[in-house]
Amino acid sequence: MSEHVRIFDTTLRDGEQAPGCSMTVAEKLAVARQLSRLGVDIIEAGFPAASPGDFDAVQQIARECTNWTHVPVICGLARATTRDIEAAARALEPAPNFRIHTFLATSEVHLKHKLQMSHGEVRARVRDMVALAARFTTNVQFSPEDATRSEVPFLHDVLHEAIEAGATTLNIPDTVGYTTPEEYFALIAGIRDEVVRGRDIVIATHCHDDLGLAVANSLSGVRAGARQVECTINGIGERAGNASLEEVVMALRTRADRFAASTRVATPELGRASRLVARTTGMRVPANKAIVGANAFAHEAGIHQDGMLKHRDTYEIMRADDVGMEGGGLVLGKHSGRAALRAHLASLGHVLSDADCDAVFARFKEVADRKKVVDDRELEAIVAGVAQRGVSAWRLDLLQVSSGTHAIPTATAKLVSPEGETRVAAAEGDGPVDAACRAIDACIEEQVGELVEFHVDAAAEGINAVGGVRISLRSDGCSAHGFGVHTDIIVATAEAYLAAINALSRVKARREEMAGVAA
Repeated sequence: MSEHVRIFDTTLRDGEQAPGCSMTVAEKLAVARQLSRLGVDIIEAGFPAASPGDFDAVQQIARECTNWTHVPVICGLARATTRDIEAAARALEPAPNFRIHTFLATSEVHLKHKLQMSHGEVRARVRDMVALAARFTTNVQFSPEDATRSEVPFLHDVLHEAIEAGATTLNIPDTVGYTTPEEYFALIAGIRDEVVRGRDIVIATHCHDDLGLAVANSLSGVRAGARQVECTINGIGERAGNASLEEVVMALRTRADRFAASTRVATPELGRASRLVARTTGMRVPANKAIVGANAFAHEAGIHQDGMLKHRDTYEIMRADDVGMEGGGLVLGKHSGRAALRAHLASLGHVLSDADCDAVFARFKEVADRKKVVDDRELEAIVAGVAQRGVSAWRLDLLQVSSGTHAIPTATAKLVSPEGETRVAAAEGDGPVDAACRAIDACIEEQVGELVEFHVDAAAEGINAVGGVRISLRSDGCSAHGFGVHTDIIVATAEAYLAAINALSRVKARREEMAGVAA
């Protein structure tokens, strides 16, 4: 029989820790809604004690989740301290079913250089803090950070303490992506046999991808008896990232004969989740990414094409529509009304305010006037672009650009400042994109940061498809991204550049906020 493997999504916590992937509360809510549609079992919504912004995001997700069709367990991360655990409990309280996830390192390198704690002190801290978390909920998860580099006898001792204090899930992190599938299998099997011993305790995996083995290690953990996998959409996360949710889920589904385990994930939602997270975080998906990459279901070689024409199973082990990598089926065009658009967006999981719906509808009409049909991928791009503008401090009111083979590229921009002041400036550049960005800089009256990435994507096929532009900026050790969408790529660029400027300001403010909390 196939055993259920819980999917613990940590996109909003570990995923957001990737450089430049900071999300606003509204963006986190949008991702959480899609994770609910995806059917994940647990959402790690954030780290409530890290900052007031993180606390608010976790609390809002805990409140809103009661309105979702599928209500996952909402989880908050907490260091093994009284302050962190109490903050997590307060933030999670509105959720009908919540989990506190606390952690403490167990490897010698962490004990010596980071914590300066003895084995006895670690055991006592784990016992006391897990017991404290258990006062707020019976759903307590404990993680021995850097477990794969820890001494096994000591690791087992600490896990015994956690169980006795009330932990119901033991998460075994490969924090630095150091282990191999064989080693991780042995570690999980040892914990299953020597620590859990048949008790009603769930063993979980949490693998990082520093050596490119995160998914392989996670699957080895499942084979050894783990029944929860921690992962992120698109595999985003610290350094090289985490185990990719879509790869783990589809491996378990496609090779059910090998793993005898399954998830409850609605796989047709994987493509939409991937696109949403990519646009929200600015971390684009490589074309050759398994499951959700643009080339994942593309066949160019003649031999492959011949085989595909004769029988799809010759070169495909799954279908694009199984993972939501095809365009939507509903036809929306210039004659579609506001109510129809709003209803369809709701079916896609987008809950919009009246103001945002008006902005999306206006942009939808602009696009529909230029082409016959607007598909779901283009709608998602439009919603993402409006969401970026919705959190903006500076707002683009007008852009006029002139360029050509025998003309000096010039641009005029009109912006509205955070205080409502209108500013107009003109600039020349090496091309229309450079001129537009220089005009925006002139309006703001400062060089806002160094441009480190400029990327253009078509949301769908066709010369008149909606174009999405992603721009990343860096300044004073901070990085941020912006996304803009328009059928005119220069306008999309200006919107993306301005969104990145606003995001960079928020990141700097958040850094100052977190520094204040730490102090």
